Amino acid sequence: MMPGMAASPKIFELLRFPDIYELHYMHWILPEQNESLPSYVSRLNSLQIKHRNPILLGVSFGGIIVQEIAKQISVRQLILISTVKNRNEFSPFFDKALRYKLYKLFPSRIMKQVNLLEKIAFTKNLRKKMRLYKMYMTMHQPRYLNWAIEQILQWEQEKNPDNFVHIVGENDRVFPPQYIQMPKIIVPKGRHDMILFKASWFNKNLPDLLVKD
Repeated sequence: MMPGMAASPKIFELLRFPDIYELHYMHWILPEQNESLPSYVSRLNSLQIKHRNPILLGVSFGGIIVQEIAKQISVRQLILISTVKNRNEFSPFFDKALRYKLYKLFPSRIMKQVNLLEKIAFTKNLRKKMRLYKMYMTMHQPRYLNWAIEQILQWEQEKNPDNFVHIVGENDRVFPPQYIQMPKIIVPKGRHDMILFKASWFNKNLPDLLVKD
């Protein structure tokens, strides 16, 4: 199970699976200088995947990562959540961000200032979001963040992977469902962070979507 960009495996702590599955939580590692996505994925695979023919579940950028892993090893099934399965599913914003290199302006360093943001948050709801960020978003290094953003925008995959289930949120603003091609499963009122706030939906529906043998 691969979390989203900068997130820790704690984002999966509310999910429940039948006992027939053995769960393994992957985590982000720092990229090497100017490291390619295939190289990064190869290191991640060698360090953290210990079983043959696994089911891989990935959220957001983690969904892209597990698709890249599936190009290097045999995989039983891919569970893609709050992500895209080819670059044609990016919204027009992503094309503009790549064309004009807007990702180079992304203020990744501000993501390290969570304590300050929590203090100046004006509403109770915003303070709650900042506390959740501190709890679940643990990979703050600018080298990783800048690399990850660039890898997402430059992802070149044109065709869908094999043996996948694609789950998207109805209200996802990062990867809006209207740009996601079929086949897909839409979670009502689900946002990009629905792995946290729609855990009950996943606990009810996800076991039936997983391969059993």
